[in-house]
Amino acid sequence: MNAHTPAAKAVPSRREVLVVGAVVAGSSLLVGCSIGDLMSIGSEAEFGAFGPFIKITDDGQVTVISKHIEFGQGSHAGLAAIVAEEMDADWNRVRVEQAPAVAKAYANSLMGVQGTGGSTAIANSWTQLRTAGAAARAMFVEAAAKKFGVPAGQITVRDSVVSGGGQSATFADLLFDAGKVKPPKEPALKDPKAFTLIGTDRVRRKDSQVKSDGSALFTADVKEDGLLTAVVAHAPRFGGKVKSFDDAAARKVKGVVDVVEIPSGVAVVATGTWAALKGREALKVEWDESKAETRSSDQIMAEYRAAAAGKGPADLKWTPFDSKGDASSATGEAFEATYDFPYLAHATMEPMNCVALVKGNNATLTFGSQAPTLDQLNTARIVGNLPGAIKIETLFAGGSFGRRANFQSDYVVECVHIAKKAGKGKPVKLIWTREDDMRAGYFRPIVHHAVKITVDKDGYPATWTHRIVTQSLMKGSPTGVPELDETAVEGTKGSPYLKATPVVDAQVALPEVGVPVLWWRSVGATHTAHVMEHTIDQLARKAGKDPVEYRRVLFTRAGAKRHLAVLDLALSRAGPVPAGQHRGVAVHESFGSVVAQIADVSLVAGADPKVNRVVTAIDCGTAISPDQIAAQMEGGTCYGLSAALYGETTLKDGAVQETNFDTYRVLRLPEAPIVETHVLPSGNPPSGVGEPGTPVITAALANAMLAAGQAPVTRLPIVRAVA
Repeated sequence: MNAHTPAAKAVPSRREVLVVGAVVAGSSLLVGCSIGDLMSIGSEAEFGAFGPFIKITDDGQVTVISKHIEFGQGSHAGLAAIVAEEMDADWNRVRVEQAPAVAKAYANSLMGVQGTGGSTAIANSWTQLRTAGAAARAMFVEAAAKKFGVPAGQITVRDSVVSGGGQSATFADLLFDAGKVKPPKEPALKDPKAFTLIGTDRVRRKDSQVKSDGSALFTADVKEDGLLTAVVAHAPRFGGKVKSFDDAAARKVKGVVDVVEIPSGVAVVATGTWAALKGREALKVEWDESKAETRSSDQIMAEYRAAAAGKGPADLKWTPFDSKGDASSATGEAFEATYDFPYLAHATMEPMNCVALVKGNNATLTFGSQAPTLDQLNTARIVGNLPGAIKIETLFAGGSFGRRANFQSDYVVECVHIAKKAGKGKPVKLIWTREDDMRAGYFRPIVHHAVKITVDKDGYPATWTHRIVTQSLMKGSPTGVPELDETAVEGTKGSPYLKATPVVDAQVALPEVGVPVLWWRSVGATHTAHVMEHTIDQLARKAGKDPVEYRRVLFTRAGAKRHLAVLDLALSRAGPVPAGQHRGVAVHESFGSVVAQIADVSLVAGADPKVNRVVTAIDCGTAISPDQIAAQMEGGTCYGLSAALYGETTLKDGAVQETNFDTYRVLRLPEAPIVETHVLPSGNPPSGVGEPGTPVITAALANAMLAAGQAPVTRLPIVRAVA
């Protein structure tokens, strides 16, 4: 018996039909609706006796339904462990299954839509999955109490075995009876002191085997009867449109079955990838670039610098994000610094791809969907159906770093358009090559910071003036760009250094640029961590003070106890500075977690800086899997170090120059440092882990270079800046 009983199907109300009509038609009615209004429209969900997050089969195997995609971050194991802990299930008999696209049941409680991002997978699921696991356990306990004829208080559960009154039974034995028990709405949760799985090294990944033996399914692995493959010719400059095209030569390529124009370019559809690529090579397209972005990245940055210096366009709006006291009253010599950050590609190991089957106004998508709700909404507009009627099977994905989740669902929309126009009832697999991904994808935006600080008699900040110029990541969102785009200022806004400064004048400007931008792993912290931490080191040295002690004073003034704790933990584990090396320290809070890093760096004339060892301390609340936290700190550090040393996407007359890893340099294995991770014990709910390890290393490295007597790092990447 499988305890999986059908539930009633959701039927859209009149209001929901009106709302989705606005979405599909693209009318102004959408302005009055929130994403939350659209979450459940047209969805059909069937859940078993144990609710939407747990399925148990006849043999007692527990399947945890994950509402979050697994694209390498390891969250599937952590999510499963939360349920297994509260159920007291046998960890060796717990597996994970990807949830269907049903936002009503599987919405990210911190986002309001079904989606993964912002290092929220564990954080937003913590209470939800604990409750689901505890409720399931209570159902087995009640079933066992009746069967054994003993009070429920005498029942114990361990490794999927329920015992009491000298009797015992497995989950499999009790499955039928437990499935008939009404689940409690507010089951008793375990005292964390009683955890036997959470926080131990037993919580290991559940996808290692299938990813090692090749049986894991990624989008590129999808094979279906009649499957067609498509590639798209995109405009060389952002904002360019198709003016005309000649597909005669392309259609002569063996295997090419169709060539169609879609809003973002011209698609070549074939029986295989090679034929599609050869067909695209033979395609002749004339582009209309009258509205394209034609500036080079250096020109855009120059305009940003001018804006921060008060020489920008008169209509450029500045929005305060931190303000106290009167900055105009500042006296004394001021410390001034500017910082420039380039465009960055996400550079995931698996470029963008999607499989779409469109029949009439029905669509089924198979791919690594990071934001199913957004993908459903955008697909619904194209095929003319209810968003909830769009079926999505979410597969593993080879990384994202934010790229697979955007308001426009760009590559997904491309695939749906192609399937609708050329699929003729057959599934279509859209393939983006590495070059497509690097040229036509979304980027971490260019950012410029300008700071001006005066200090008190002891050398600590007395006034802090701060200007940030960057593009808004919220452009294109259903609600529009907010007055203050928090993603542009996070890490500066709320910084303990600003809290400890009596007078603050911090503002941000968000100019319009024609380059598509998107959150990039650690989002605003990608630049704010470097600015804040490197500035503090410079101020400390200017005051003749030790940078660590300087931070301690400011953290104490700001009441930043968590920052102090991770700093002290990292220092206690770092030991003395190795001979011939230089040490840099940085501390930063992002996604609810505080990370301190100590980097030991070798600097040899004529060679790139070499980070040898990084000691990391993190306060991320309750640690579900210390092993996975360490893995994320290692990966995040190397990802951040790639950007710090080499990462840069440049535009020349609006066209991207770096199109593969030969020109977009990333960290190589021999260059990777040893990363030691130490988790601060905490009883608080879990906070982010996937992203907080990325931004801190940039400042730690720059501060080590400062300690060696080198000039401040005011432009990234470091290697180009040094050269």
